[in-house]
Amino acid sequence: MNKLAFRTILGMAALCGANAAQAEVTNTAANGFTVQHQTVISGDIESVWKAMIAPSRYWNADHSWTGNAENFYLVPQAGGCFCELIRTTSDDNIKSSEGSVQHMRVIYARNNKMLRLSGALGPLQGEAVTGTLTMLLQPQDTDTVVRFTYKVGGYMEFPVDQIAPAVDGVIGEQLTRLSALFGDAAVADTNVVDDVTDDGGE
Repeated sequence: MNKLAFRTILGMAALCGANAAQAEVTNTAANGFTVQHQTVISGDIESVWKAMIAPSRYWNADHSWTGNAENFYLVPQAGGCFCELIRTTSDDNIKSSEGSVQHMRVIYARNNKMLRLSGALGPLQGEAVTGTLTMLLQPQDTDTVVRFTYKVGGYMEFPVDQIAPAVDGVIGEQLTRLSALFGDAAVADTNVVDDVTDDGGE
């Protein structure tokens, strides 16, 4: 187990707790867990979608490998990468950078509706687990309901009862930061509304 990485993510979750979306670990098992957050963002669905697929605008640099959110990029197509460049200079691109990190891989993308990614975030990357992050959008009058659901399962050395709340804090924080781009208060509602549906097929 990477104990340093584990302590780091626990610390990050504790630090962001005051500003993050209300935590909700919706399910746990011996080999995995589910976390879910939902909020209403004061923006039209197209604007929210464009912001959501640009992680450099809101994903916290504390949850990067380089410490710089500008190194994040996402290709919102099936097989596309939510990745991070390891730059030596700010001018480095995908060809000239020192390296790169894949945070997640896009497995379903439907403009203005849903983005689904596969990947084990942060210190979970070194464990034998899979993670699926579903990001759903639905219009509500002039606003947009957004739900983030992250499911993790498989073998890991981290204690589930400790890592699940930490990961929950991180996922909730990213939704809060996305919402904040539109001037919304930093509180997300974890109460699921029935009309926000996953229409992504099987």
